[in-house]
Parts: sequence; C-alpha cells; structure tokens
Amino acid sequence: MSTITTTNPATGETIKTYPLMSEAEAFEKVEAAHSAFLDWRARTPAERAPYLTKIAEKLRENADELAALMTRETGKLLKDGKAEVEICAAILDYTAKTGPHALADEERTHGTEGSRGVVTYQPIGVIYSIQPWNFPLYQPIRVLAANLMAGNACVLKHASICTGSGLRLRDLCIEAGLPEDLFQVILIDHDTSDKLIAHPKVRGVTLTGSDDAGRHVGSVASKSLKKTVLELGSNDAYLVLEDADIETAVKFSVMGRLYNNGETCVSAKRFIVADKVYDAFVEAFVEQMKAIKMGDPTKDDVQLGPLSSDDQFAMVKEQVEQSLAKGAKALCGGEAPDITGAYYPATVLVDVAPGMPAYDDEIFGPVAAVIRAKDDEDAMRIANDSRYGLGGGIFSKDEDRALKLARDHFDTGMVRINSFGTADPNMPFGGVKDSGYGREHGGFGMKEFVNAKAVFLP
Repeated sequence: MSTITTTNPATGETIKTYPLMSEAEAFEKVEAAHSAFLDWRARTPAERAPYLTKIAEKLRENADELAALMTRETGKLLKDGKAEVEICAAILDYTAKTGPHALADEERTHGTEGSRGVVTYQPIGVIYSIQPWNFPLYQPIRVLAANLMAGNACVLKHASICTGSGLRLRDLCIEAGLPEDLFQVILIDHDTSDKLIAHPKVRGVTLTGSDDAGRHVGSVASKSLKKTVLELGSNDAYLVLEDADIETAVKFSVMGRLYNNGETCVSAKRFIVADKVYDAFVEAFVEQMKAIKMGDPTKDDVQLGPLSSDDQFAMVKEQVEQSLAKGAKALCGGEAPDITGAYYPATVLVDVAPGMPAYDDEIFGPVAAVIRAKDDEDAMRIANDSRYGLGGGIFSKDEDRALKLARDHFDTGMVRINSFGTADPNMPFGGVKDSGYGREHGGFGMKEFVNAKAVFLP
C-alpha cells in the first residue's frame, strides 16, 4: 500500500507515516459528507454560527500544540504558527458573526407591477478543498468556515507534508461538536483526486496552489461542469516611489519578503524602485537582509527558518542559480549553507530582468528581486508586467496618490499601501490573471458555493 511520510525540514527526521486511502475509501468519505450535509443544510445560518465559534475556541485552547505541529511539519517559525492559529480563530468568529446577515434572504421586486421577489442563498452540497502546505491550518480553515456557514459539507485533501495538521484540525472540529462526517480529511494521490472531482456528490472545487495546479484542476472540474475557486501563485510587486519614506519601505519590504520563511503567495517578491531612491533603498535593504538570523524555527530570536522540504529547497536554489546565470547579481545570500536542514538564506538579487525566474516566476522562498525603474510611471508599468495578479504594494508619502494608483492602475486583487500583511477576515482575498479567480474572506467566500435562487411571487 502506498504511504505518505512527513519529515521535519529543520532536521531531516521522519515524523510519521500514513497509509493512502483507496479510491473506494475516498468515495465513502464523500458519500458520508453528503449525508451529513442533508441534515446540516436544514439548519439556519444563525444555528450554524455557534459551531464555528466553538471551533475557534478549540483552536485557541490548543494553539501551542498546533503551532508546534506546524513547525515540525513545515519549518515555519513557531511564533508565526501561533499567529496563524489566531487568524484562523478570528476568521471563524467573523464568519459566525456576519454569516447570518450575509446569507439572509433578500427582498426584491420584479415585473412591471413590482411584484414581490426573494433571492435566497442555498447550500449546494459537498465542496472539495485542495490545499497547500505553507499555512497548514489557515488554508483549510478559510474554506471550511465559509462553507460550513453557507450550509455545505467539506472534504479536504491537504498537502502531504502537513498531513498531521489536517487530521488534527478535523479532530478539534469534532471535539467542538461539529457533526463527525461534515468535514472529512482524505489521504489520496493525484489520480484519485481527479476522479473525486468528477464524483456526482462533489458540487464545487476550491484549490490553493501553483498556476500549473490551477490549470489542471480547473480543466478537470470543467469537464464535469463543476464550479471552481482558484487561489494561485504570484510574483507580487512592491513599488518604492520617488517620494517614499525609505525607512518605512525597507522595514515592510524585509517583513514582506521573509514572512513565513518567504513561502507565502502574497509575499512581497519583486521590489520595483524608482531611480531617484534606488541606491538609498538597496543599501538599507541589503543591510537589514544580511543581518537576518536563520536557524531553528522553535527559537524566539530566529527570524528565518528552513524551507518546507528538500524539494522546495532544490526549486528555490535552481531558480536563483538560473537568474544569476542570466545576469542577476546577489548582493547577499544566493548560496545555501552546508548544514543539516532545508535552509536557504535571505537573498537580494539586483540587475533582474525579463527572462529570469526572479522576474518572470514565483520564487517561494526568502529571495528578493530588486528592479530599477526610471520613474514612478515606469515602476507601475513594470509591476503590471507579470502574468500574475494576486497582491502588491506601494510605498509613497502621498497616500491619496498611492490610493489612486492602487485603485485605477494596479492589476491585482489586493494592494497594500505603506504596509505589509497577508489576510484579513473583513477584506476580500484573491487575484486576477494567472493568480486565479474567485474570492475568499470579507463575506465573499460564503457566497462562492451557494445557489443564489430567485423565487418569484405574484
């Protein structure tokens, strides 16, 4: 029987081995989830809300254990894991609080006589959630919270390297009182996953992952006419304009590039700097990146842990080497230390140009690509010169002008001004272009997989 083995990327030590499920076993989980859905859908959003609140309580009660597990499986800093637990609890609380209103029936009128109409948001069934490893708790929670509130069931295929985190999340949901079959975690291979997408009881598919994974899952789902939400990769640009406060720009650029060991879809990855302030920014940025302490992710004073796996390490190493071979220069980092673990140092590349992985692709690790722009207008042009469009940022002392650039010109789903952050329960999350489609958070996720049903009354 095929198995999944999880490994600590900081030490190389094996954590645990799990057997893969057969196709029949996976299908049984879907059928069980559908049966649980038939009961769950009969509850009102207000009746579902307390379950989410109780799950949030369970997460907070077990925050230390969950953070330690995520660190063992993926190498994320222990303090980042604790912060992840809290944002998950906050998402559950937000969804419980706002869901009943967001999903309430809406009164409309229709016809020339102004007859009464009702728009009602009805659940559709089992939602198949395919999630990555970089946020082992947050990724499944953002799908689970929205769909439980909407009245759906959820079947999770988590990334294999954080299998333990996915299974522990389900345990805690059941401890919180959630009906046991409503949220399933399945351990399957990609072939079985494709067959699961076509299962008649699966009504929607949501994936967070690479753009290649999104193309595959989207195409498989489309053959069965299943709706998808795809949150894919990005190469987010942060603009340092001519009037930027350099201290602020450097502070949030370092934070934005290294958060979660640089393994975040909305990390700041390309830093596009107007010529007027280029030298000042690069000097200060490199100085701070050089000073970053890399090491054991469980230590409080460590700022950068290992990458999530040897495979991820090899990919980042190759992308940097290819960029250097094509003319980029490393002002710090760029070479991995000869130590145990998947450690890659904080790296700053300059002279980055089209045709290099650092310019064209997503480097999922602590590697910053700095690109010189002639002026602010050129910086905005370069920012949009990407197949991706998830997030981005602008550093400028003129907040009104930055807002106008963000609103009218930045071709992304999200923009940060003079700051860095990842997700907020009250703001939509998602992208455009090869970064996918659909939205999560901010109330939007609760309506992605519902039947907006029109009822016409005379």
